[in-house]
Amino acid sequence: MHVRDAVEADAPALAAIADAPTDVMRNLVHDRTVRVAEDEGIEVNDPNADVEETDTPELLGFVSFDAATDTVHITQLGGTEAACERLLEEPMRFARTEGMAVELLVTDEGSPAAVAAEQAGFEQQGTGPRFEHKQTLRYRFGSGD
Repeated sequence: MHVRDAVEADAPALAAIADAPTDVMRNLVHDRTVRVAEDEGIEVNDPNADVEETDTPELLGFVSFDAATDTVHITQLGGTEAACERLLEEPMRFARTEGMAVELLVTDEGSPAAVAAEQAGFEQQGTGPRFEHKQTLRYRFGSGD
């Protein structure tokens, strides 16, 4: 799995992962720090193998985040559980360097994002605000001290 900065061309794949409009995801790439996890692909040793060639690797997930006074806010996290777990390292690394905490809101406790957060050491801190008529759960990592 390779992690890189998102680019505008990633917007359609991000939209598919987030179930959001492409133009919203294009704006997200411009307005936030967005990192994507992509499949590094499988190596094919047989030159006669029947495989489809693509120019771009498949996106497995993405994270967007921004920083406030003492907290890094993860604004979106989506994809496979493994991708979410790997992508959480990005805002966590930034937060540790800057002495900040990290917060994440999820709408489903069993989602790949929630499971990855718990595996990364985030602690559930009760409920957060409602989002699109769904109650969110607040996860926090670190104290920001």
